[in-house]
Formats: sequence, C-alpha cells, structure tokens
Amino acid sequence: MGWKIWQQGWKRPFHLLTTTLLGLLLPLSFLLLARLSTAHYLFTSLPHPYKPHPSSLLISLFLSINPTIPHLLVSLISIATLIHALTGRFIVLPSKSTLWVLLCTLQVLVGLGIEGSIAAGIDGSGGFGSGGTRSILGSAVFFLGLHETMLWWSRTVVKPVVDDTVFGILAEEIRWAERVAMAAALGGLWWWRLRDEVESLVGMVEVKKELLVADFIGWWLYYLTVTIGMVRIVKAIMWFGVILLCSGKAGEGKLSESNLGNEDKV
Repeated sequence: MGWKIWQQGWKRPFHLLTTTLLGLLLPLSFLLLARLSTAHYLFTSLPHPYKPHPSSLLISLFLSINPTIPHLLVSLISIATLIHALTGRFIVLPSKSTLWVLLCTLQVLVGLGIEGSIAAGIDGSGGFGSGGTRSILGSAVFFLGLHETMLWWSRTVVKPVVDDTVFGILAEEIRWAERVAMAAALGGLWWWRLRDEVESLVGMVEVKKELLVADFIGWWLYYLTVTIGMVRIVKAIMWFGVILLCSGKAGEGKLSESNLGNEDKV
C-alpha cells in the first residue's frame, strides 16, 4: 500500500518536469537554427584564418548537421500551430510511433547541435541583426507566437508520449500547473539566451548579399512565429470584447427589469 502511494506521489512531479523539459525542445530548436545560420555565415563569408576549426568530435557533428531537417520539422510544427490558431482544430499525428520518432529526432539534433555550438564558441548574438535591433513590440509578439507554438508541440507531441510512458494512458488536458511551468521555463530561456540570438534568423538575411534557401527559411520561420503571436493577440482582444459586450447587455437587461418593476409599483 505504501509503495503504491509513493509511486503515485512521484509520478505527477516527474510528469510535470519531463513535459516541461521536452517542451523546451521547440524553442531550443530555434536557438539551434540561429546558431547554424551564424556558423554558415562564418564559414562562407569570413577569410580562412578567421574561420572556426572543427577541433573536436562535437564541433564536427555540429558543423555536419544538415539544417534542412530541423528547418522542416520546425516548419511543420509552426504551420500546424498557425492552422490551430486560425481554425481551432488540431492536426492529429498518425500514431505514437510517429510521435516517438519526431520527439527523438528533434532531441538528438538539438542536443548535439547546442553542445557542438558551445564547443565551437558559436552563438547567434554575433552582431548580425540581433541584440535589440527589432522593436520591443516585435520581440513581444514573437515571444507570444513562440509560446503558442510550444503549447501546440507539448500538447500534440510531448504529452501523449510522456502520458503513455508514465501513466500508461492518455491523461487529462494540459493543466494550469503545466502551463505555468512551461511559460516560466520559456521565459527563463528567452531572458537568458533566446532573445539575443533568435533574431539572427532575420539578421543573416539582411547582412548577406545573396539570399540562400536555408537563410530564407529561417527568416520565414521568424515571421511565421510572429504571425502566430499576432493571431493570439487578435483572438484575445476579440474575447475581451465579447465579454465586455455580454456584460453591457446583462447590465442593460437588469436596468430594464428594474425600470419595469418601478413602473408596476406606480
């Protein structure tokens, strides 16, 4: 009996921690794309003596990552999030095996890529359009869009895998504790690294004379995420307006009933 109580006790915190950490794979993939874009710029634009040299296996793995794969994965997730934001419908992925493959692929790419970029000393805040060149409003809208994309990723991909692993069944919808934990984790990552590096996805296009496909996809992903944030803001304003309208009608109804009652008394 005591074992069952203890088992039930650790499952909830472990589920919350695992869901939050795996949910961070999505914003970390944006960080990886920013660093891959920076690395590509360094290797194609700088003179040979200034180029980073692959002095370790991690650096070699980082430099050998094909940006097409993370670009494709993040693009599919972002498009699905935008469709959900506009229509309210979820794109259901075929099977749990597909979710496992998607989750493991992104985890391996992000893990190797981030570790390799650290070993190579490469980050996305190297002065290529980052470091506050965008407006505060634009950064805030991008953050909202990234948070919405992270929620879709966690709800559609991460949570079914973690639920099946921890509980053996699909648990209830994302709770407020999970939402708060993910928002806090994303906020910490944003303040620590992401806000200074992610804008290189746009900056690389601005500093290069030739627009390459990989850089265009990074630029497109940035503004696709901004669009998701704008949709979220518009829906919040509409929801707030509906509440005010309903409150106004309810107040008018009560006032009419009060006036009617006074006329009856007269």
